[in-house]
Amino acid sequence: MFKALLQGKPFSHPLHPALVHFPIGLFVLSLILDIASYLEITSNDLYGASLYVMAFGLAMGVLAALTGLVDRSDIRLDHPARKTSTIHMLLNLSALGLFSINFVLRLGQRALAGIPLAYLLLSLVGVGIILVSGYLGGTMVYDNGIGVGRHRRDTRLPKKTIDVSFLVRHDGWAVVCDENELKDGETLRVKCDGNIIALAKQGGKVYAFQDFCTHRYGPLSEGKLEDHQVICPWHRSCFDIRTGKVVEGPAKVDLNTYSAMIRGGKIFVK
Repeated sequence: MFKALLQGKPFSHPLHPALVHFPIGLFVLSLILDIASYLEITSNDLYGASLYVMAFGLAMGVLAALTGLVDRSDIRLDHPARKTSTIHMLLNLSALGLFSINFVLRLGQRALAGIPLAYLLLSLVGVGIILVSGYLGGTMVYDNGIGVGRHRRDTRLPKKTIDVSFLVRHDGWAVVCDENELKDGETLRVKCDGNIIALAKQGGKVYAFQDFCTHRYGPLSEGKLEDHQVICPWHRSCFDIRTGKVVEGPAKVDLNTYSAMIRGGKIFVK
């Protein structure tokens, strides 16, 4: 429940991309006030204002970091953006650490007429780190589709791609997992003989279809399942998981489907 809240599911909108604007804007504003204070050292008004703005930036930064960590927990372990997300996280935490040190140092010197150069440089480095991290965050969203549409899905996401290519039997079937590892409404991402397959379970039956949407290659294994249909998380194309037929665009090309079954407590795909 708490995880769903941090992901923004009750609001039908992801929280992390909404919250990150606050610390970025507040820390940049704090830096601008610092620069103005450094250039006009006869007044401590700007220095004090910068301190308060930085405090709000830290508070919002902690909230943004929490939502970001939750979003990161749903990135598939073998996803190319996983490494980028780690760098993004470390940069953000480093920036928060620098601003926290900066804030504590200033608390004991609130009566200064102007800002010391060391404090100004700390803010400058912190803002620089956040801007680089923000660029990486945008890369993950726009290049990798991380987090896009996942707030619409209630069930857990696949943790990794299960490679069953080496398990294919002579009759073409391969064991994917135990039946109880895939709950109703959930999906798995499977690699079998070079094919990336989404495996879904609905109504006690399993269905297998290509993982990439035929519109812009969105990951259907991360889409929402509803009434034997899967909704692409990126642009909401809808497909019938039983036949692969397009139910609703923008996709126009049907999905490839594969045979799947439950036998002896195991899930098989062909």
